[in-house]
Amino acid sequence: MKAGKRTLLLLALTAVLSAAPVWACTTLIVTVGATTDGSTFVGHSDDDDLCDQRIVYVPAADHPKGARRPVYASAVALGEFPKFRCFLTPRLVDPDRAPAYGGPAALRSVPLGFIPQVPHTYAYFDGSYGIMNEHQLMFGECTDGVRQNLDPEPGKRIFYSSELSRVALERCRTAREAVRLMGNLLETYGYYGTGETLPVADPQEAWVMEMAPSPDGTGGLWVARRVPDGEVFVAANEFRIRDVDPKDPDLMIGSKLFETARRHGLWKPEDGPLDWLKVASLGEYNHPYYSLRRVWRVLDRVAPSRGFSPWVECGTTRAYPFSVKPDRKLSLRDVAALFRDHYEGTPFDLTAGVGAGPFGNPDRFYGPYDGQGDVGDPKRKLDGAWERPISVTYCGYTTLCQGRSWLPDPIGGVCWIGPDKPSETCFIPFHVGVRDLPPSFQVVDPQVFNRKAAWWAFNFTAHWAWLRYDRIHADIAAKRDGMEASFLRSLEEQDRKALALHRTSPAKARDFLTRADRARADRTVADWWAFADRLIVRYNDGFLNEPGKMAQPLGYPRNWLDGTEWRSGPTTYAPKP
Repeated sequence: MKAGKRTLLLLALTAVLSAAPVWACTTLIVTVGATTDGSTFVGHSDDDDLCDQRIVYVPAADHPKGARRPVYASAVALGEFPKFRCFLTPRLVDPDRAPAYGGPAALRSVPLGFIPQVPHTYAYFDGSYGIMNEHQLMFGECTDGVRQNLDPEPGKRIFYSSELSRVALERCRTAREAVRLMGNLLETYGYYGTGETLPVADPQEAWVMEMAPSPDGTGGLWVARRVPDGEVFVAANEFRIRDVDPKDPDLMIGSKLFETARRHGLWKPEDGPLDWLKVASLGEYNHPYYSLRRVWRVLDRVAPSRGFSPWVECGTTRAYPFSVKPDRKLSLRDVAALFRDHYEGTPFDLTAGVGAGPFGNPDRFYGPYDGQGDVGDPKRKLDGAWERPISVTYCGYTTLCQGRSWLPDPIGGVCWIGPDKPSETCFIPFHVGVRDLPPSFQVVDPQVFNRKAAWWAFNFTAHWAWLRYDRIHADIAAKRDGMEASFLRSLEEQDRKALALHRTSPAKARDFLTRADRARADRTVADWWAFADRLIVRYNDGFLNEPGKMAQPLGYPRNWLDGTEWRSGPTTYAPKP
């Protein structure tokens, strides 16, 4: 298909699918010195509920000499590529990679190319992008606008960030090692798709790697910056690295960045330092503050003393630093709360105003009248726009990766998985030393309702909350907060038992973690379904229904009611004047 026709097709598809949720993630890093217990956190909300929502366990494997590793296309880059059997769902069909990636032979994914395989690859958790491996290496991700998006092409461009992160998880133990490997791979084999920000961390160090297709059509452009210990980093669909100084010891730079930028007129030495954001992109996309408002919100919540303003002069502002030291150290619950945000208590509060309806619903439904994809032209006129919160209705899942250096890798690494929207989900912990994940996390298909899938349990309750958000969300929040608190308490005892086993038999420790984590997850999913069923009864027909006290009228908030036609409704038999 010609590039122009493909672009028009993708834009049409985007309009139908409600503002391209595949372009919409938020990601952050909280470094060791910024946490209450010395953990490192990498968080990622995968805002793409049109896509495959499975969290898949990819086992460790040994490979024969001369083996080659296939590299597959990714539908979260630019949409589906049927000729490579690359679809939104399933994202991959290759049983050799993982049992959960099995499927009909007719749907087996077609590689874009191959790279030399290594003798041994590590186990990891996989989603739309690689998440975390058995050595506590962890990833986040967000998509960014770039000056040009390029399709995959065998022999020229075979890597997107999703496969880059997976190869790194298969082969690396540290963040530095992962950045160097991914940079080498994209330069050697070519990078296609969108711009990308990949936070990558281990229990002791954190880096942010950003990448873009090269205007040469081969290779790729990239740069990476270390996040200073004791600080917090956030990105939200816009590049966050700015000046690139080759002498900066906290930077890793693609070998062809300066040469390519100069040759294509994107930068010249007399301009001063190369500004990565301006060289690789036009800044924000979709609409003003689509990205920057989320960056402001996280920075303002973790460091209110800095007094960051939510208003800036343009989409390439320097008002927000790369990272900040928080006013107080953050816990896991603090990090989870950041992802659950709708700007509550600010002038942008989505639980207030006409758009929230009578019951304070922060979710907004996007349509063809909203900004679509990469704006491209920053002068484009928009008729209107919704504020873009961190927690959006079309979020597919959120992961909070936790690295703990004081414990052996199988026990120290914990991936907290929250299916569906973060404000209405419950984060469930899984140690990276497990031998598999529960089937309920590996079988979901967003096209088919399935009570055996964990994702559908949380997706259902999030949607049921729309019926009466003020009350139902409060019920959900109380439920999830109580469960997460119990998980934190039970993990302390579980870790102690696993550590005692690990001292004499690491294999037995892994078996124990697998059984315990699965039992917890199975109980949680079953309990959440039972909770969902109770919510159906509790708020049926707009009433509050309790045993012995059914059909209690709730009505509407008076301040909202007074603004409706209710005020002018029939109160007497006399005709209206």
